[in-house]
Amino acid sequence: MKGRVLVAGFATRHVAQSAYRAGYLVSAVDHFCDTDLSWYTKDRIRFEELEEIAPAIEEMGTRRRFDMLVLTSGAEEIASAIPLCGTPPGRIARFLDKLEIQRFIESLGVPVPPLVPDGGYPAMIKPRCGSGGWRNRIIGNAEERTAWDGEFEGMPAITQEIVDGTPASVCCVADGTRARAIATNEQILRGTGTVRYGFSGSVTPFDHPLGEEMVRYAERIAAASGCVGTVGIDFVLGDRAWAIEINPRFQGTLDTVEMATETSLFETHVNACRGILPETDTHPFRYAARSILFAERDLTIREDLASLAPDVADIPRPGTFIEEEKAVVSVYGLGPTREAALALLDKNINRVNQYVR
Repeated sequence: MKGRVLVAGFATRHVAQSAYRAGYLVSAVDHFCDTDLSWYTKDRIRFEELEEIAPAIEEMGTRRRFDMLVLTSGAEEIASAIPLCGTPPGRIARFLDKLEIQRFIESLGVPVPPLVPDGGYPAMIKPRCGSGGWRNRIIGNAEERTAWDGEFEGMPAITQEIVDGTPASVCCVADGTRARAIATNEQILRGTGTVRYGFSGSVTPFDHPLGEEMVRYAERIAAASGCVGTVGIDFVLGDRAWAIEINPRFQGTLDTVEMATETSLFETHVNACRGILPETDTHPFRYAARSILFAERDLTIREDLASLAPDVADIPRPGTFIEEEKAVVSVYGLGPTREAALALLDKNINRVNQYVR
Protein backbone atom coordinates (compact mmCIF):
# COMPACT_ATOMS: atom_id res chain seq x y z
CA MET A 1 0.00 0.00 0.00
CA LYS A 2 1.56 3.26 -1.22
CA GLY A 3 -0.47 5.64 0.89
CA ARG A 4 -3.94 6.67 2.03
CA VAL A 5 -5.83 8.87 -0.41
CA LEU A 6 -9.07 10.81 -0.04
CA VAL A 7 -10.70 11.69 -3.36
CA ALA A 8 -13.47 14.30 -3.15
CA GLY A 9 -15.72 15.90 -5.73
CA PHE A 10 -18.98 15.58 -7.62
CA ALA A 11 -17.94 12.34 -9.34
CA THR A 12 -14.88 10.42 -8.15
CA ARG A 13 -15.17 6.82 -9.34
CA HIS A 14 -12.71 7.23 -12.22
CA VAL A 15 -10.03 8.78 -9.97
CA ALA A 16 -10.64 6.35 -7.11
CA GLN A 17 -10.33 3.42 -9.52
CA SER A 18 -7.06 4.72 -10.92
CA ALA A 19 -5.65 5.31 -7.43
CA TYR A 20 -6.75 1.85 -6.24
CA ARG A 21 -5.11 0.17 -9.23
CA ALA A 22 -1.93 2.14 -8.54
CA GLY A 23 -1.74 0.59 -5.08
CA TYR A 24 -3.26 3.25 -2.82
CA LEU A 25 -5.84 2.81 -0.06
CA VAL A 26 -8.69 5.06 -1.17
CA SER A 27 -11.70 6.72 0.44
CA ALA A 28 -14.14 9.05 -1.32
CA VAL A 29 -16.57 11.93 -0.88
CA ASP A 30 -18.92 11.62 -3.84
CA HIS A 31 -22.38 12.68 -5.03
CA PHE A 32 -23.31 9.30 -6.51
CA CYS A 33 -21.57 6.58 -4.50
CA ASP A 34 -22.35 4.11 -7.28
CA THR A 35 -21.90 0.38 -6.89
CA ASP A 36 -18.42 0.27 -8.40
CA LEU A 37 -17.09 3.12 -6.28
CA SER A 38 -17.37 0.70 -3.35
CA TRP A 39 -15.08 -1.74 -5.18
CA TYR A 40 -12.17 0.70 -5.05
CA THR A 41 -12.71 2.53 -1.76
CA LYS A 42 -12.37 1.67 1.91
CA ASP A 43 -14.87 4.31 3.03
CA ARG A 44 -17.33 6.68 1.39
CA ILE A 45 -19.52 9.67 2.23
CA ARG A 46 -22.31 10.64 -0.15
CA PHE A 47 -23.48 14.27 -0.45
CA GLU A 48 -26.37 15.98 -2.22
CA GLU A 49 -25.28 19.61 -2.68
CA LEU A 50 -21.79 20.93 -3.45
CA GLU A 51 -21.67 22.97 -0.25
CA GLU A 52 -21.75 19.68 1.66
CA ILE A 53 -18.37 18.56 0.26
CA ALA A 54 -16.15 20.53 2.65
CA PRO A 55 -17.93 19.30 5.81
CA ALA A 56 -17.82 15.75 4.42
CA ILE A 57 -14.06 16.04 3.90
CA GLU A 58 -13.69 17.19 7.50
CA GLU A 59 -15.84 14.30 8.73
CA MET A 60 -13.82 11.78 6.72
CA GLY A 61 -10.66 13.27 8.23
CA THR A 62 -11.95 12.41 11.71
CA ARG A 63 -12.53 8.80 10.67
CA ARG A 64 -9.18 8.07 9.06
CA ARG A 65 -5.68 9.43 8.54
CA PHE A 66 -4.86 10.43 4.97
CA ASP A 67 -1.55 11.10 3.25
CA MET A 68 -3.08 13.11 0.44
CA LEU A 69 -6.28 14.77 -0.76
CA VAL A 70 -7.21 14.78 -4.45
CA LEU A 71 -10.03 17.13 -5.50
CA THR A 72 -12.17 16.63 -8.58
CA SER A 73 -14.85 18.76 -10.27
CA GLY A 74 -16.91 20.82 -7.86
CA ALA A 75 -14.36 20.69 -5.05
CA GLU A 76 -11.29 22.34 -6.58
CA GLU A 77 -11.13 25.37 -4.25
CA ILE A 78 -11.72 23.56 -0.96
CA ALA A 79 -9.00 23.97 1.66
CA SER A 80 -8.28 21.16 4.10
CA ALA A 81 -5.73 20.11 6.68
CA ILE A 82 -5.12 16.98 4.61
CA PRO A 83 -2.08 17.51 2.33
CA LEU A 84 -3.29 18.44 -1.15
CA CYS A 85 -2.01 16.51 -4.17
CA GLY A 86 -2.89 18.91 -6.94
CA THR A 87 -2.98 22.60 -7.82
CA PRO A 88 -3.52 24.85 -4.75
CA PRO A 89 -6.83 26.75 -4.51
CA GLY A 90 -5.16 30.13 -4.94
CA ARG A 91 -3.66 29.04 -8.24
CA ILE A 92 -6.56 27.01 -9.53
CA ALA A 93 -9.21 29.72 -9.08
CA ARG A 94 -8.15 31.55 -12.25
CA PHE A 95 -8.72 28.46 -14.35
CA LEU A 96 -12.23 27.88 -13.04
CA ASP A 97 -13.35 31.15 -14.68
CA LYS A 98 -13.81 30.97 -18.46
CA LEU A 99 -13.21 34.69 -18.90
CA GLU A 100 -9.87 34.39 -17.12
CA ILE A 101 -9.08 31.30 -19.21
CA GLN A 102 -9.84 33.30 -22.36
CA ARG A 103 -7.47 36.08 -21.32
CA PHE A 104 -4.77 33.62 -20.31
CA ILE A 105 -4.85 31.70 -23.60
CA GLU A 106 -4.84 34.95 -25.58
CA SER A 107 -1.76 36.10 -23.64
CA LEU A 108 0.11 33.01 -24.87
CA GLY A 109 -0.65 33.69 -28.52
CA VAL A 110 -2.62 30.45 -28.85
CA PRO A 111 -5.72 30.59 -31.09
CA VAL A 112 -8.92 30.91 -29.05
CA PRO A 113 -12.39 31.86 -30.37
CA PRO A 114 -12.64 35.65 -29.95
CA LEU A 115 -15.13 37.11 -27.50
CA VAL A 116 -18.33 38.55 -28.95
CA PRO A 117 -19.45 41.88 -27.42
CA ASP A 118 -22.82 42.05 -25.69
CA GLY A 119 -25.53 42.28 -28.32
CA GLY A 120 -23.47 40.50 -30.97
CA TYR A 121 -25.06 37.46 -32.63
CA PRO A 122 -24.80 34.61 -33.37
CA ALA A 123 -22.52 33.55 -30.52
CA MET A 124 -21.65 30.64 -28.28
CA ILE A 125 -22.71 31.46 -24.73
CA LYS A 126 -21.09 29.68 -21.78
CA PRO A 127 -21.32 30.17 -18.02
CA ARG A 128 -18.11 31.64 -16.64
CA CYS A 129 -17.94 28.87 -14.06
CA GLY A 130 -18.92 25.21 -14.21
CA SER A 131 -17.95 22.14 -16.19
CA GLY A 132 -19.48 19.58 -18.50
CA GLY A 133 -20.63 21.95 -21.23
CA TRP A 134 -24.32 21.16 -20.79
CA ARG A 135 -25.28 24.84 -20.37
CA ASN A 136 -23.40 25.96 -23.49
CA ARG A 137 -25.71 27.21 -26.27
CA ILE A 138 -25.63 28.99 -29.58
CA ILE A 139 -27.75 32.12 -29.32
CA GLY A 140 -28.93 33.93 -32.44
CA ASN A 141 -30.70 36.99 -31.08
CA ALA A 142 -31.53 39.02 -27.98
CA GLU A 143 -34.59 36.91 -27.20
CA GLU A 144 -32.51 33.74 -27.04
CA ARG A 145 -29.99 35.48 -24.76
CA THR A 146 -32.82 36.58 -22.47
CA ALA A 147 -34.19 33.03 -22.42
CA TRP A 148 -30.74 31.65 -21.45
CA ASP A 149 -30.39 34.25 -18.70
CA GLY A 150 -33.82 33.31 -17.40
CA GLU A 151 -33.15 29.59 -17.46
CA PHE A 152 -29.90 29.97 -15.54
CA GLU A 153 -31.00 32.86 -13.34
CA GLY A 154 -28.63 35.50 -14.70
CA MET A 155 -25.53 33.35 -14.32
CA PRO A 156 -22.38 35.27 -15.36
CA ALA A 157 -21.41 34.19 -18.86
CA ILE A 158 -19.08 34.78 -21.77
CA THR A 159 -19.98 34.83 -25.46
CA GLN A 160 -17.53 33.65 -28.10
CA GLU A 161 -17.46 33.51 -31.87
CA ILE A 162 -18.71 30.17 -33.17
CA VAL A 163 -15.99 27.95 -34.60
CA ASP A 164 -16.76 24.78 -36.50
CA GLY A 165 -14.80 21.59 -36.03
CA THR A 166 -14.37 18.45 -33.99
CA PRO A 167 -14.27 18.70 -30.18
CA ALA A 168 -11.00 17.32 -28.82
CA SER A 169 -8.70 17.50 -25.82
CA VAL A 170 -5.18 16.79 -24.66
CA CYS A 171 -4.46 15.19 -21.30
CA CYS A 172 -1.25 16.68 -19.91
CA VAL A 173 0.69 16.46 -16.67
CA ALA A 174 2.56 19.49 -15.35
CA ASP A 175 5.00 20.27 -12.54
CA GLY A 176 4.34 24.02 -12.31
CA THR A 177 6.76 25.10 -15.03
CA ARG A 178 6.90 22.17 -17.47
CA ALA A 179 4.27 19.96 -19.06
CA ARG A 180 4.09 16.78 -21.09
CA ALA A 181 1.16 15.49 -23.12
CA ILE A 182 -0.06 12.00 -22.21
CA ALA A 183 -2.84 11.46 -24.77
CA THR A 184 -5.09 13.12 -27.32
CA ASN A 185 -8.82 12.54 -27.14
CA GLU A 186 -11.81 12.95 -29.39
CA GLN A 187 -14.63 14.40 -27.31
CA ILE A 188 -18.12 12.93 -27.72
CA LEU A 189 -20.88 15.48 -27.08
CA ARG A 190 -24.60 14.92 -26.50
CA GLY A 191 -25.34 16.31 -29.97
CA THR A 192 -29.06 17.07 -29.63
CA GLY A 193 -31.46 19.24 -27.67
CA THR A 194 -30.61 22.04 -25.28
CA VAL A 195 -27.71 20.01 -23.85
CA ARG A 196 -26.14 19.25 -27.23
CA TYR A 197 -22.71 20.54 -26.12
CA GLY A 198 -22.63 18.48 -22.93
CA PHE A 199 -19.76 16.02 -22.54
CA SER A 200 -20.86 12.43 -23.05
CA GLY A 201 -17.70 10.44 -23.69
CA SER A 202 -14.39 10.18 -25.48
CA VAL A 203 -12.25 8.19 -27.88
CA THR A 204 -8.51 7.87 -27.21
CA PRO A 205 -6.28 8.44 -29.13
CA PHE A 206 -7.54 11.05 -31.59
CA ASP A 207 -5.94 10.92 -35.03
CA HIS A 208 -6.21 14.31 -36.75
CA PRO A 209 -4.01 16.36 -39.12
CA LEU A 210 -3.88 19.11 -36.48
CA GLY A 211 -3.05 16.68 -33.67
CA GLU A 212 0.62 17.60 -33.32
CA GLU A 213 -0.17 21.32 -33.36
CA MET A 214 -2.84 20.75 -30.71
CA VAL A 215 -0.34 18.91 -28.49
CA ARG A 216 2.21 21.73 -28.80
CA TYR A 217 -0.40 24.31 -27.81
CA ALA A 218 -1.63 22.14 -24.93
CA GLU A 219 1.86 21.69 -23.48
CA ARG A 220 2.50 25.43 -23.77
CA ILE A 221 -0.75 26.25 -21.97
CA ALA A 222 -0.33 23.63 -19.23
CA ALA A 223 3.29 24.62 -18.56
CA ALA A 224 2.51 28.34 -18.38
CA SER A 225 -0.51 27.82 -16.13
CA GLY A 226 1.60 27.01 -13.07
CA CYS A 227 -0.73 24.09 -12.32
CA VAL A 228 0.59 20.77 -11.06
CA GLY A 229 -0.61 17.25 -11.76
CA THR A 230 -3.02 16.36 -14.51
CA VAL A 231 -4.31 19.23 -16.64
CA GLY A 232 -6.69 18.87 -19.58
CA ILE A 233 -6.88 21.36 -22.45
CA ASP A 234 -10.02 21.34 -24.60
CA PHE A 235 -9.93 22.23 -28.29
CA VAL A 236 -12.05 22.46 -31.40
CA LEU A 237 -10.14 21.26 -34.45
CA GLY A 238 -11.45 22.95 -37.56
CA ASP A 239 -9.60 25.30 -39.89
CA ARG A 240 -7.07 25.53 -37.05
CA ALA A 241 -6.58 24.18 -33.53
CA TRP A 242 -8.74 26.43 -31.35
CA ALA A 243 -8.05 26.17 -27.61
CA ILE A 244 -11.32 26.33 -25.69
CA GLU A 245 -10.87 25.60 -21.99
CA ILE A 246 -8.42 24.51 -19.30
CA ASN A 247 -9.39 21.77 -16.83
CA PRO A 248 -6.86 21.88 -13.94
CA ARG A 249 -7.95 18.54 -12.46
CA PHE A 250 -8.62 14.95 -13.49
CA GLN A 251 -10.78 14.90 -16.60
CA GLY A 252 -13.66 12.75 -17.77
CA THR A 253 -11.32 11.23 -20.35
CA LEU A 254 -9.28 9.45 -17.65
CA ASP A 255 -10.78 6.03 -18.36
CA THR A 256 -10.09 5.99 -22.09
CA VAL A 257 -6.62 7.47 -21.60
CA GLU A 258 -5.67 4.65 -19.24
CA MET A 259 -7.31 1.95 -21.35
CA ALA A 260 -5.58 3.13 -24.51
CA THR A 261 -2.11 3.84 -23.09
CA GLU A 262 -1.89 1.36 -20.18
CA THR A 263 -0.59 4.30 -18.13
CA SER A 264 -1.56 4.89 -14.50
CA LEU A 265 -2.73 8.47 -14.74
CA PHE A 266 -3.07 8.70 -10.96
CA GLU A 267 0.55 7.68 -10.41
CA THR A 268 1.62 10.07 -13.16
CA HIS A 269 -0.38 12.83 -11.43
CA VAL A 270 1.26 12.13 -8.06
CA ASN A 271 4.72 12.13 -9.61
CA ALA A 272 4.06 15.42 -11.42
CA CYS A 273 2.97 17.02 -8.15
CA ARG A 274 6.38 15.95 -6.81
CA GLY A 275 8.14 17.52 -9.78
CA ILE A 276 8.65 14.33 -11.80
CA LEU A 277 7.36 14.22 -15.38
CA PRO A 278 7.49 11.22 -17.74
CA GLU A 279 10.86 11.02 -19.43
CA THR A 280 9.46 9.64 -22.69
CA ASP A 281 6.30 10.14 -24.72
CA THR A 282 3.31 7.94 -23.98
CA HIS A 283 2.06 5.86 -26.92
CA PRO A 284 -1.35 4.23 -27.25
CA PHE A 285 -1.58 0.45 -27.54
CA ARG A 286 -5.20 0.44 -28.72
CA TYR A 287 -8.24 2.63 -29.18
CA ALA A 288 -10.62 3.07 -26.27
CA ALA A 289 -14.11 4.56 -26.41
CA ARG A 290 -16.47 5.60 -23.64
CA SER A 291 -20.07 6.73 -23.93
CA ILE A 292 -22.20 8.03 -21.07
CA LEU A 293 -25.80 6.88 -21.43
CA PHE A 294 -28.47 9.35 -20.37
CA ALA A 295 -32.04 8.61 -19.32
CA GLU A 296 -34.59 9.23 -22.07
CA ARG A 297 -37.30 9.41 -19.39
CA ASP A 298 -37.57 9.18 -15.62
CA LEU A 299 -36.61 5.64 -14.65
CA THR A 300 -35.71 3.41 -11.75
CA ILE A 301 -32.86 0.92 -12.08
CA ARG A 302 -34.38 -2.49 -11.42
CA GLU A 303 -31.48 -4.75 -12.37
CA ASP A 304 -28.03 -5.21 -10.86
CA LEU A 305 -25.75 -4.02 -13.67
CA ALA A 306 -22.56 -5.08 -11.88
CA SER A 307 -22.36 -8.27 -13.94
CA LEU A 308 -21.81 -6.13 -17.06
CA ALA A 309 -18.46 -4.84 -15.79
CA PRO A 310 -15.81 -4.19 -17.07
CA ASP A 311 -17.79 -3.12 -20.13
CA VAL A 312 -19.64 -0.59 -17.95
CA ALA A 313 -18.77 1.70 -15.04
CA ASP A 314 -20.47 4.28 -12.84
CA ILE A 315 -22.97 1.55 -12.06
CA PRO A 316 -26.12 2.76 -10.24
CA ARG A 317 -27.40 0.59 -7.42
CA PRO A 318 -30.65 -1.33 -7.95
CA GLY A 319 -33.52 0.89 -6.87
CA THR A 320 -31.80 4.12 -7.92
CA PHE A 321 -34.20 6.68 -9.40
CA ILE A 322 -32.76 8.64 -12.33
CA GLU A 323 -34.43 11.71 -13.79
CA GLU A 324 -34.81 12.24 -17.52
CA GLU A 325 -31.62 13.59 -19.14
CA LYS A 326 -29.44 12.56 -16.18
CA ALA A 327 -26.49 10.16 -16.55
CA VAL A 328 -27.25 6.46 -16.12
CA VAL A 329 -24.04 4.52 -16.75
CA SER A 330 -20.75 4.62 -18.70
CA VAL A 331 -20.15 2.05 -21.44
CA TYR A 332 -16.82 1.13 -23.09
CA GLY A 333 -15.43 -0.35 -26.26
CA LEU A 334 -11.85 -1.31 -27.11
CA GLY A 335 -10.23 -2.25 -30.40
CA PRO A 336 -7.14 -2.08 -32.60
CA THR A 337 -8.76 0.73 -34.62
CA ARG A 338 -11.20 3.54 -33.89
CA GLU A 339 -13.84 1.77 -35.94
CA ALA A 340 -13.40 -1.48 -34.02
CA ALA A 341 -13.59 0.29 -30.66
CA LEU A 342 -16.77 2.12 -31.67
CA ALA A 343 -18.31 -1.09 -33.03
CA LEU A 344 -17.75 -2.86 -29.72
CA LEU A 345 -19.03 0.22 -27.89
CA ASP A 346 -22.28 0.07 -29.88
CA LYS A 347 -22.62 -3.65 -29.15
CA ASN A 348 -22.16 -3.05 -25.44
CA ILE A 349 -24.62 -0.13 -25.47
CA ASN A 350 -27.26 -2.36 -27.03
CA ARG A 351 -26.66 -4.93 -24.31
CA VAL A 352 -26.94 -2.35 -21.53
CA ASN A 353 -30.12 -0.86 -23.03
CA GLN A 354 -31.91 -4.16 -22.44
CA TYR A 355 -31.67 -3.42 -18.71
CA VAL A 356 -32.21 0.35 -18.45
CA ARG A 357 -34.90 1.32 -20.93
